[in-house]
Amino acid sequence: MSHPPPPHPPHRRPDAPRDLVGIGIGPFNLSLAALAHPVTGLDTVFYDQRPAFDWHPGLLIDGATVQVPFLADLVTLVDPASPWTYLNHLRARDRLFPFYFAERFHIRRTEYDAYCRWVSEQLPGLHFSHQVDAVRWNPERNLFEVDFTQLDAGGEAEALGRTHTRNVVLGIGTEPHVPEPLRPLVEAPGVPVIHASDYLAHRDALLTAGHVTVIGAGQSGAEVFLDLLRARPAGREQLHWLGRTEAFAPMEYSKLGLEHFTPDYTRYFHALAEPVRDRLVPAQWQLHKGIDAGTLAAIHDELYHRTLDGGWPDAVLTPGVHVRTAGRIATSKVELHLEHLQQSTRSRLTTDAVVLATGYRERPLDHVLAGLDPYLRRDDHQRPRVDEQFRLVLDPSVSATGCHVHVQNAESHTHGVGTPDLGLAAWRSATILNSVTGQDTYPLPARTAFTAFGLRQQPHIPSARRPAAVLTPLAEGH
Repeated sequence: MSHPPPPHPPHRRPDAPRDLVGIGIGPFNLSLAALAHPVTGLDTVFYDQRPAFDWHPGLLIDGATVQVPFLADLVTLVDPASPWTYLNHLRARDRLFPFYFAERFHIRRTEYDAYCRWVSEQLPGLHFSHQVDAVRWNPERNLFEVDFTQLDAGGEAEALGRTHTRNVVLGIGTEPHVPEPLRPLVEAPGVPVIHASDYLAHRDALLTAGHVTVIGAGQSGAEVFLDLLRARPAGREQLHWLGRTEAFAPMEYSKLGLEHFTPDYTRYFHALAEPVRDRLVPAQWQLHKGIDAGTLAAIHDELYHRTLDGGWPDAVLTPGVHVRTAGRIATSKVELHLEHLQQSTRSRLTTDAVVLATGYRERPLDHVLAGLDPYLRRDDHQRPRVDEQFRLVLDPSVSATGCHVHVQNAESHTHGVGTPDLGLAAWRSATILNSVTGQDTYPLPARTAFTAFGLRQQPHIPSARRPAAVLTPLAEGH
């Protein structure tokens, strides 16, 4: 059985600056750490305030799968020979032959979580229970200062620390989003109103509740609704599923549609004007916020099975609905004030529990980057500008030193719908490492899609394979 290589022995002075400090250890910075591990001479360290790695623990629902193929692990699409591939994880666990015969291209979420934990437990340079408090620029040393607090087992401050580094990579991820009308319900005690990210922790209480409403027409909402439906008795399901979108729509999963999650499209999107990018992101919701067709089929199959005795299940599925306001009735129920967007009608729904599958938002960078605010360059909406190599655009007095702050999963406004996609994790990590090292540490493909997304910027094609005809953009005014 093969094992990952041992960590590089330390060869640094205690006061020597790091080459790279990663903040946050989710899948994206874990990918970066895995790809950085074999790079000789590269001094990296990663901090996370959690005591250990976990990946959406509240949504590791039995049978739920990752929506990208297993090849979209931490490293394979850049370095398939890496010791940190998913296949090597299976080999280390003596599961390679069972996986081969299972013929699964999409693995379960629990499997992906176990794989990432396996990497995080063996990869050197990862420091959990370390909360990063501030990042500052030190103009005297031409380095970034990163202040952190080491936490004890109870999450209390144990020690303070500071490290200096040439590069910072922010991978602080996303946080659950609760729409404004529902925030008072979540914050008040009594009737269970929870975000889907905490679903499994409250599942038993939800199963014993009388009527349960699921709000949100994305993948999480579908999985929660299906899990509740399967666990509640036929004819007494007492479930209502609401969605703001006009349909419980399938995710775009055609092969050419998936090319929106390639480096080619990311580069194309980044080169667009800011107003165009801002219009595109919400319009492309079905590329990444729709529902897996298999999950939709499973919901229909379960509902259909419950009609065998001639009745209909006590389950209502209503898309195109907006929750205007919400309030509690006494201490035992919730009243939702609904508006149907197409009918322009309003009604009230009384329920005993609510699951908010209302998605996630990128965590604001302002707190951790407050010390860098004078150096940050922002766009017309005061969002940090991010260049093509995932670097925050900083004042030239900083960037001229060769020191940079990179971001992971915080650049949808500049890099598009592929920002949170696991399939681009390894490529983005390699792009960042190439920037940090100043060389092609990981050679990256010049072309990744059959689609040419624009007329003005053609992907690089080696001359030996150049097509016979190439579109030539017209000059301005023609």
